[in-house]
Amino acid sequence: MDKGKIGVWGSSYSGGHVLVVAAIDRRVKCVVSQVPLISGLGNARRLIRSDFIAAVRANFDADRESRYAGNPPAMIPVAAEKPGDPCALPTEDTRQFFLETCKTLAPNWRNEVTLQSVELFTEYEPGIYIPNICPTPFLLVVALGDHLVQTDIACAAFETALEPKKLLLLPGGHFEAYVGRNFEISSTAQRDWFVEHLRP
Repeated sequence: MDKGKIGVWGSSYSGGHVLVVAAIDRRVKCVVSQVPLISGLGNARRLIRSDFIAAVRANFDADRESRYAGNPPAMIPVAAEKPGDPCALPTEDTRQFFLETCKTLAPNWRNEVTLQSVELFTEYEPGIYIPNICPTPFLLVVALGDHLVQTDIACAAFETALEPKKLLLLPGGHFEAYVGRNFEISSTAQRDWFVEHLRP
């Protein structure tokens, strides 16, 4: 491995992770973040109906007390089998992707996550690291119709980044970044970004 050519890439939740890594580790020479989580609280406030928030918080508290007492963690579906049922990611495209597309792509995938993971998601704020990524070259890929990690939150966060930076806007929603024409567009741009900034 060439230690002078380290690039980091992440998408969705891990798209937030690479923002943190690039900001605090100067060994990173290039970063690409695709449809990332920017603000856990900001996203949670959009994904959870306001009249449900108190009950969600109460569930977090009850799970924490139960775990401290030695009980196994509470589990929740990632995507709802029926629209409107409690789940970690309550958008229709999430349901379609995980419950339909993943049946073919990952037949052994289990539709569950710990409630603690959802609580930690709501407390995760990787976007605050974006101003500190400079001078590492930063490419942010955003889907214009993203309902899971909202477009406006990502675009506003991009404005806090210093140069060198680039914003790539894709049509469609969150999961369309992984398939079809959007994948061709984004993967080509991401490859070119790494080649440009990690070449000799």
